[in-house]
Amino acid sequence: MASSKHKGYSVFLCFQLCFIVSHFFLWNNKVLAYPSVVFACDVVKNPEVRNYRFCNKSLDVESRVNDLQSRMTLQEKILNLINDARGSSRLGFPEYNWWSEALHGVAGTGLGTNFSSPIYRATSFPQVICTAASFNTSLFYTIGKVVSTEARAMYNVGESGLTFWSPNVNIFRDPRWGRGQETPGEDPLLTSRYAVSYVRGLQERDDGDKSRLKVGACCKHYTAYDLDNWKGIDRFHFNALVTKQDMEDTYQPPFRSCVIDGNVASVMCSYNQVNGKPTCADADLLTGVIRNQWNLNGYISTDCDSLEVMFDKQHYTRTPEETAAIALKAGVDLNCGDHLRIYTPDAVQEGLVAEADVNRAVKNNFAMLMRLGFFDGDPRQQLYGNLGPNDVCTPANQELAREAARQGFVLLKNSRGSLPLSPTATKSIAVIGPNANVTTTMIGDYAGTPCRYTTTLQGITSVVPATYFSPGCANVGCVIAQVNDAKRISATADATVLVVGADQSIETETLDRVDISLPGQQTFLVQEVTKVSKGPVILVIMSGGGMDVQFAKDDPKVTSILWIGYPGEAGGAALADILFGFFNPSGRLPMSWYPQSYVNNVNMTNMNMRPDPATGYPGRTYRFYRGPTVYTFGDGLSYSEFSYHLVKAPNLLSIQLGEQHICKRSSCKSIDASEQTCKNANTKIHLRVKNAGRMSGSHTVFLFSTPPNVHKSPQKQLLGFEKVFLTPKEQGMIRFNKDVCKHLSVVDKFGNKKLALGMHVLHVGSLKHYFMVSI
Repeated sequence: MASSKHKGYSVFLCFQLCFIVSHFFLWNNKVLAYPSVVFACDVVKNPEVRNYRFCNKSLDVESRVNDLQSRMTLQEKILNLINDARGSSRLGFPEYNWWSEALHGVAGTGLGTNFSSPIYRATSFPQVICTAASFNTSLFYTIGKVVSTEARAMYNVGESGLTFWSPNVNIFRDPRWGRGQETPGEDPLLTSRYAVSYVRGLQERDDGDKSRLKVGACCKHYTAYDLDNWKGIDRFHFNALVTKQDMEDTYQPPFRSCVIDGNVASVMCSYNQVNGKPTCADADLLTGVIRNQWNLNGYISTDCDSLEVMFDKQHYTRTPEETAAIALKAGVDLNCGDHLRIYTPDAVQEGLVAEADVNRAVKNNFAMLMRLGFFDGDPRQQLYGNLGPNDVCTPANQELAREAARQGFVLLKNSRGSLPLSPTATKSIAVIGPNANVTTTMIGDYAGTPCRYTTTLQGITSVVPATYFSPGCANVGCVIAQVNDAKRISATADATVLVVGADQSIETETLDRVDISLPGQQTFLVQEVTKVSKGPVILVIMSGGGMDVQFAKDDPKVTSILWIGYPGEAGGAALADILFGFFNPSGRLPMSWYPQSYVNNVNMTNMNMRPDPATGYPGRTYRFYRGPTVYTFGDGLSYSEFSYHLVKAPNLLSIQLGEQHICKRSSCKSIDASEQTCKNANTKIHLRVKNAGRMSGSHTVFLFSTPPNVHKSPQKQLLGFEKVFLTPKEQGMIRFNKDVCKHLSVVDKFGNKKLALGMHVLHVGSLKHYFMVSI
């Protein structure tokens, strides 16, 4: 018998050999699950489950779910109403944590995801506000597909779940909101199209099976949620007072599109109250709208601990059991948190909620897991079962992160001869600012561990080796600007790049801004450096929300201004591509930028979108706001000039009404925009777009309209947008086909869609076209 020392050494060698062999197979996609990972309905490892109908993959989802639910005790059902679902060892299916995140790449935020062996990293794309600035729906979709592929690879090795609580489709109503960075911006149409494209990218399977999902997405936070913590007012106590008009034409459209057009797997109700009622307790909002009107084929989840918030902070119910009951009866299926596990048993026993409500919730949850293949056994036997570590952080995925950043960067100012810089004639560059050499700042919140980072300093240095760096501030707070070194290198360099802005200490979840100027002494730093700079000064702003940079916009020595959001893992490389003309910028602002006076005059808690002349309230977003802006929605420049020629557009749209219609007998300013009223009422707008410049590039064509001034209609609203790539002097045709009632309508004070009669105006750049809508 070997000595204990040699026996231990032999065990160690065996362990090492097993580790190396197993990881060899893992990394070569031969073996995709650790032996310790348990999968539901794995008939090989657990033959007893073979006789369960819920494990029979040939049956339809409803039959399987009914069988599973019928075998479970009430206690087992309740233990599966929470994100940390306990499964059932008796029935052979394991625990499952529903909470994973994939806002702009697989994230480490949720409890259902771990970055550990064998997958330590995942591709980190630009924060959503930056990607949205590309106005490229195919890019939104492609990123979703890549993220879901990496998510599936992580699931196969036991590092993530299959349900991802993304995207965030709340409207970026106020520039101070800390979570605005997570959203596609202030416009309902852009947000809706982003939501649908990204959700489809995440969920759609390559085999075209619409009854099954690749991963499950979740649109959040439902609804009218856009305040976290502002001047002592937090999201847990905030009661959003929202008119029916604003609800229907601003806050609800992205969620409606998510469910109806995106077929999203889940909707998450928010912390706040809406008109005095917590959203997770509102049966009209949950069952009435999401489930019955929009026909959600999925589950409704609470935000994390929102039931505790409802009871402990909002004091909406008298007992925690009442909270559990009211949420279940309102339509909640899954509780992120522990409230339903703890209090539902007594709520049922006390008669506050019926077991039928528990059954409904459990069936909705398990139906989703059925569609995701959770109850189909070992994933190696399924579609996507061959995915593993080699499919995460691939060169193609990392290049897509760089491309997404390039497309999202917005050139806001560019004096003649400033950008692009010549990569050969530029011999030296001064790179200055607190965000010039940051890493984690670039990925924003709800992120994972990136494949790698390329900072701004690294990206520029890779093109011009003679690059000199000075942070100018200790951090973005910039309590004291350290200008001497910054001025010294700027005074001798051929060009100066100032990278300023914000980070998660300024704006993030639970932290809204009070000011919208550059933080601390950053403005002073920019001004001092600009005074002594030898060459052009390029101001680069890294932030989620807009900044008051009017001083730089007006300063002729600040020759260029670029906004890059939080640009993701490849942000520095992408910025270098723009600065040196390897890529023609095409991003456009997805939100308006206001002067500092805006935050002094507008209370963040005011949810009204429309202005109120009686109080001086200026309204919200480009659609309704009446007041000064620094930059507005859709602003952005290119290195090329693009021109438009209107080829086809209506001069008159006549809506046919029945002879008994009231508007046949009396004067009407609008008519109901119902499907019946506008049946087959479509219009076509065709435009010829020309690249008049000397550089190839993409261009976003925006189609706006100004409807007649009825029902406090928007002063301008986005009807559509299309992205086109053109070589120098090339022309392209853009075609917008619009449903008159769906796209040209407005919403009245009762929340009803109306088609305004009278003169409408179409806007494409500086081009305007007038047409009448009549009956």
